[in-house]
Amino acid sequence: MRLLRLALGLAGIALGVVAYNVQVDNLGPATTSTRSLAIVAVAWAFLLAGLIAWARRPENWLGPLMTAAGFALLLRQLRYSHDPLAFTVFFALSELSYALVAHSVLAYPSGRVTGRAERALVKAGYASMFLLPLAVLLFYDGSERLRFLDPTPRESLLLVSGNMELALRLQQVFVVFVWGVLATLFIALILRRLARATPRARRILAPLLLAAIVFALRAVPEVVFTFVERPPALLYEYLFWWQIAGFIALPLALLAGMLRSRLARGNVSELVLELDRTPPQGVRDALARTLGDPTLEVAFWLPERREFVDDRGRIVTLPRDGADRAVTRLDHEGEPVAAIVHDATLADEPELLQASGAAARLALENARLHAETRAQLAKVQESRVRIVQAADDERRRIERDLHDGAQQRLVALALQLRSAQRQLGAKADPEVDRLLAEAVDELQVAVEELRELARGVHPAILTEEGLAAALESLTSRTPIAVSLDVSEGRLPAQVEATAYFVACEALANVVKHARASQAAVSARRRDGVLVVEVEDDGVGGAHAEEGSGLRGLADRVEALGGRLLVESPPGRGTRVVGEIPCAS
Repeated sequence: MRLLRLALGLAGIALGVVAYNVQVDNLGPATTSTRSLAIVAVAWAFLLAGLIAWARRPENWLGPLMTAAGFALLLRQLRYSHDPLAFTVFFALSELSYALVAHSVLAYPSGRVTGRAERALVKAGYASMFLLPLAVLLFYDGSERLRFLDPTPRESLLLVSGNMELALRLQQVFVVFVWGVLATLFIALILRRLARATPRARRILAPLLLAAIVFALRAVPEVVFTFVERPPALLYEYLFWWQIAGFIALPLALLAGMLRSRLARGNVSELVLELDRTPPQGVRDALARTLGDPTLEVAFWLPERREFVDDRGRIVTLPRDGADRAVTRLDHEGEPVAAIVHDATLADEPELLQASGAAARLALENARLHAETRAQLAKVQESRVRIVQAADDERRRIERDLHDGAQQRLVALALQLRSAQRQLGAKADPEVDRLLAEAVDELQVAVEELRELARGVHPAILTEEGLAAALESLTSRTPIAVSLDVSEGRLPAQVEATAYFVACEALANVVKHARASQAAVSARRRDGVLVVEVEDDGVGGAHAEEGSGLRGLADRVEALGGRLLVESPPGRGTRVVGEIPCAS
């Protein structure tokens, strides 16, 4: 392949010299040597860019396409020859050079034309740019000059019927259809592609905007000057050189864009140094900067769970490859390490992806272990929440059983004893009547104690009326003065239950240990967090680590993603604060 490309390069140079001489020798004063050289330079630019792209990315068809476009542009100049065979062959094939240029642009950067509309346009371009010049040759008899040719008559070897007027009309049809209709559609498809592209793809597709401008510079003069007289020589000269500059810049821009991954691979060495001082959670950002894709995501493979998770340990479902997103999996010794979800345009740069992945593999291994730890912590967190939920459910069940079972039976028994007293009346033995009265009193005490027990397990008022009503009931039963400040409105059941038990346990400690004269309870929402605070003026000295009450409350609050704070300096009272995330 190297020898083939070398041979093509040498052939292109030789053909350029021939094309230059053909123009200078056959067009006379209509074309200066400078103009001829400029036209050859355009073709050489395509040829050079195509051969370089072909060598650098041999699997990509864009290089061969641009090489073919360069040769076609050189061969196009041979149509000016006065030799009948050369004129006939190269006039018939001359416009295919622009079809190849347009094909190269629409195939950028992957080397394939993917869109349905783009493929249809390429087919229409090849067909019209071959059939219409061929039709001209069928009727060209040399009696008048064709567009862009000198007045000297030429002989068409395909002449069927001499009709110069029809030949000229066919050239006008060619200009209107190709440079009016097809060029407009070409520019519209480029603009649509740029508008629909992702930010990264839009940067890559920037050379297409240059292509749109180049074709517009060519199309507008072609159409306009077909039906009106040429502008002043100076203006026409400016238009010519703008076209030349654009056509020379176009293949170089396509080449630079195509080889951007080669240039970007120089950033991989910087990535290695950056990852050496990057924490696990920063690996994604480092890769995103190196690959130029701010939307990039990294998912880590957990072998034990056989699933991908993000850096926080949350399960990730990898998307299917599509027009906008693609997935690249990174393996080590046959075992998955991570997957990179990235802009689909990176799929055309596998070397850059693999180089970046290889550079980041050690950091990705560390990040994977970090993600695995986070996933385990998330599982523990979920299990703690389930345990709290199960405990609350069991508390509610016990409270219902106490209320609907034992408590109701004791109340019913007390009523039966009262009924027995009334039925015996004055006939009852005074001793029996006294025993019945004492039994009823004891039953009432038992009912009250059972009711208090049920409230401690899980107060029904909390479920039925919410946190505000439950705290009001709690503070009203506390034997010291308690002020209450609580937000109205309902919260998730787990949040309300946790807040209630923080206040309940804290007040119980105030009554039992603090020797306080007064206390204050507040429950307010702040920025999505319910803050429950219980403060007293007692002796202080409490510690969350001592005793099971506050330690259990801390576990319960932390299970919901919150925290419990205890401030209790000796002699200055105690302040217990629970911060519980809430959805409302």
